[in-house]
Amino acid sequence: MRAEFDDSLVTGNEMIDSQHKELIDKINGLLESCELGKDKIAAVKTLEYLADYTDFHFGEEEKLQEEIDYPGIKEHKEEHKKLIKVVEELHEMLEEEEGPTDAFVAQVNENVIQWLYRHIKGFDRSVAEYKNMRGNSEML
Repeated sequence: MRAEFDDSLVTGNEMIDSQHKELIDKINGLLESCELGKDKIAAVKTLEYLADYTDFHFGEEEKLQEEIDYPGIKEHKEEHKKLIKVVEELHEMLEEEEGPTDAFVAQVNENVIQWLYRHIKGFDRSVAEYKNMRGNSEML
């Protein structure tokens, strides 16, 4: 299963949406590296690149939340920590195996792609809506 950025994932915040598109590209790159001969080294490098980009993206989201004084920032950071832990577990799984297994790919689909979809549609969309409301003070 490939991740796909569609209209249901649009938050309305250009920076966040463009980073989500990039994040989805990185996830798909990981899945492609798993398919291409099940090369462990390529999969590990791609997963590390995904982890680095995830850290960058989460930092940007959290900085935005601090700037707009988002009331749900604590819960949002906790959700980010969950995905970081999942990526660490995936890294361990890759290191323990000879290469990316079907079980590894299933974990990426279930614990990364599905998590990301839920997170964007819930947590990230609420941040964008809050930011828009703060920008339109008559709505508050």
